[in-house]
Amino acid sequence: MKKNFLVKSAGIFIALYGLLLNGYAQKSQSASQPNFILIFTDDQGYGDLGTYGNPTIKTPHIDQLAAEGQKWTNFYVAANVCTPSRAALMTGRLPIRSGMQGEKRRVLFPDSKGGLPASEITIARLLKQKGYHTGIIGKWHLGSLPEFLPTRHGFDYYYGIPYSNDMDRVDSIPYLQAITQPKNEYFQVPLLRNEEIIERPAVQNTLTERYTDEAIKFISKNQGEPFFLYLAHSMPHVPLFANEKFKGKSARGIYGDVIEEIDWSVGKIVEALKKNGLDKNTYVVFVTDNGPWKIFKELGGSSGPLYGAKGNSYEGGVRVPAIFWGPDHVTPGQVTEIGSTLDVLVTFANLAGINLPNDRVFDGYDLTTVLNGSAEKSPRNEMFYYHASTLVAVRQGPYKLSFYENSEKGYPDQLKKLEKPKLHNLNEDIGEAENIADQHEDIVEALSTLAEEHHKTVVPVVSQLDIL
Repeated sequence: MKKNFLVKSAGIFIALYGLLLNGYAQKSQSASQPNFILIFTDDQGYGDLGTYGNPTIKTPHIDQLAAEGQKWTNFYVAANVCTPSRAALMTGRLPIRSGMQGEKRRVLFPDSKGGLPASEITIARLLKQKGYHTGIIGKWHLGSLPEFLPTRHGFDYYYGIPYSNDMDRVDSIPYLQAITQPKNEYFQVPLLRNEEIIERPAVQNTLTERYTDEAIKFISKNQGEPFFLYLAHSMPHVPLFANEKFKGKSARGIYGDVIEEIDWSVGKIVEALKKNGLDKNTYVVFVTDNGPWKIFKELGGSSGPLYGAKGNSYEGGVRVPAIFWGPDHVTPGQVTEIGSTLDVLVTFANLAGINLPNDRVFDGYDLTTVLNGSAEKSPRNEMFYYHASTLVAVRQGPYKLSFYENSEKGYPDQLKKLEKPKLHNLNEDIGEAENIADQHEDIVEALSTLAEEHHKTVVPVVSQLDIL
């Protein structure tokens, strides 16, 4: 009897020990595969956050991310309007390489027949190679036909709107009236869950809140396995719809109300990570898609000290706020080196232990060594500024050479080629006020050569945005 008891006890001990070892192995595997949360806002300016100098909009949660993580002050998107910017973020490639830029149309519309080609590799599709659960919550804007939806591009789950919140406007309502005096029924924008429309028109006053709830559910559901969450807010793109809980709370008016709700959302995401014990193994990136839409005045944002806005390639149109946070991974500080949304895919791939395919050109750089503090210099030292398919400017180090000009207020607007390129030292002249081309002919020549060499790497493809 005693012998049988000992045998049974030994068997139970071995089984328990095996479970403990298995649990430890799973934990170690999870630790080697960090989670990624990418928070993307729409038309938010460089000067629309407290940590970037806004004097009236209160953003304590985002400011805390910046204080505990890295705030980048020379961070760029690859395009000055929605669709091409988002394509670059998702693929790590300039939009001109994937056909996600257009001359007739700058962005995709509800009746567009094109979208992100199936041949492109998104962050989601790449991470799924390593067993990541992938979800997008919010605005997609890379094609609204079934074959272009997120579920066809590597995302396991989708909850959001397929394009901008000012689209699908009722014809009888003038655009300006719909924007300045918005009502949900003025815009027949659909809300989708995966590939099914679950609400039309989307009730926009509560979208940010519902996006946040969905994000928290996604985090909780996938806490046992590595995940990638792309939270792409619809706001502060006009029309501005304020949640009743935030309406009238900001000194900046309805625009500030909307930003402060997004800040609340960021706080809830971090809270959910901590509640589920995931904060030490998760990278959170906060960035926006382009500069503020200044033609809408107080309904648009601020580019702060930068010149320009959404729709142009002055700094205010393409330099954006960017914050990287990860308590055990990101060395806190302010980074004044050059970075770009093009770098996100390449960086995530390296952190997840994924080799990039060699069958295409990637325009991103791996920022890992800057994030972890092992290097001060960014591997990116140049930036190419595109307006649709036209290369309008190039930056190397502190110097930016511009070949074209257009309106400071931006989209919609036309380019005008300069008789002579303009040169600015962005470290000393952040507002692009002083043209120093005549004093630095050697730098003008070097940057012109850089632009020419870059052109040689671009192979023309069909524009998906111009397919009608």
